[in-house]
Amino acid sequence: MTVVCIDTRRIKDWDSFHSEFATAFGFPDSYGRNMNAWIDCMTYLDDPDVADTAVKADPGGVVALQLDHASDFHARCPELHDALVEASAYVNWRRLKLGRTPVIALSFDRNG
Repeated sequence: MTVVCIDTRRIKDWDSFHSEFATAFGFPDSYGRNMNAWIDCMTYLDDPDVADTAVKADPGGVVALQLDHASDFHARCPELHDALVEASAYVNWRRLKLGRTPVIALSFDRNG
């Protein structure tokens, strides 16, 4: 399993949200910096033929997205927090509809 840690204290708004994920996952320069683009990049985390991310899961594997300081993030940025949870669920749903396995697991470190 691949684990990617996000220090959510660095996320303060949509711009910083997209910057943190672009850096952590190695999104391409053409990344659209919106949730549709985020979903598109994350959908193919286990596909070696799709170059949307530098981080890759093994084929059929999972990327665990470790959100550090998740309680603080939820309190400070509830819209961003909820969008992240919903978009992650959508990525997994989309993959199931395509006959593939889920690729994102969320992990919340409430204290740090």
